Amino acid sequence: MKETELSEPLSMWLGKQGYTVSCEVKNCDIVARKKDELVIIELKTRFSLDLVYQAVNRKNMTESVYVAVPVLPGKKTIPKLKEVKKLLFRLEVGLILVRFLKTKTRVEIISHPGNYNPRRASKRRNAIIREIDGRYSEFNKAGSTIKDPRVSAYKQQALVCAWLLNKNGNMSPKSIKKSGGGVKTQQILSGNIYGWFDKVSRGIYCLNPAGIEALNVYENVLKKILVRIDHRMNDR
Repeated sequence: MKETELSEPLSMWLGKQGYTVSCEVKNCDIVARKKDELVIIELKTRFSLDLVYQAVNRKNMTESVYVAVPVLPGKKTIPKLKEVKKLLFRLEVGLILVRFLKTKTRVEIISHPGNYNPRRASKRRNAIIREIDGRYSEFNKAGSTIKDPRVSAYKQQALVCAWLLNKNGNMSPKSIKKSGGGVKTQQILSGNIYGWFDKVSRGIYCLNPAGIEALNVYENVLKKILVRIDHRMNDR
C-alpha cells in the first residue's frame, strides 16, 4: 500500500464534512480548511515515530493536527492502539484510521486533538516513593527483565527481620523496629509471605529453618544492607 491510497478516501470524507481539501501544501500531506479552521493530516502506511515527528512539527501551524494510518482487510485495528492513543493524546494530536473493507473504505476518527492536562496518579506516585524510602540499598539493575531476580524494599526489610531474629532470638515487631527494622516489620512478620518466620506467642516471633537458609542465600545482599543500617543507627 502507498500513502497516496489514503489520500482519496480522506479527501472525500473531509469534503462531505464541508472542508476544502488541498494536498501536499508546504510539506503537509493534507490540509483541510473550513472558514477560519485549518486541519492538517499526516499520512503513513503504518504508525511510526517518523509520523509522530511530522505531526509534532505541524503543531506550530495549527492546533488541529491528525495522523492517519490504514487498517487493512482482515485486520481489526492497528497494533498497540491503546498505547498509540495515549501517546498522541499527550502530544495533543488526533488519530484517524482509514479502514479498507472488501468493497469500500471507511474513515474513523479515533481521537481528536485536545488540551493535555495531566492528572497525577497520586497512589502510584506514593507507591514509588514508599518503595524508594523502604530500601536500605540498591541491588537491582535498570533494564533487567521480569525473570531477573530483584530485591524489593519488602524483601530487604524481611531480610533485616530475619537477621535480627537470628542474632537476638525471639523478638517483637516493636523491638525489631528499634533495632533497625523497617516500617513494614509488623506486616512482614504477620503476613510471612516468604515463610521465614514462626509466631511463638502473641506478638513474639522467631526465625525458622527457611529463614536461616534465606540468610545464607542473600548473604552478600545482607552485608550491604547491614552497613547502611549501621550508618542509620549512628546518625540517630
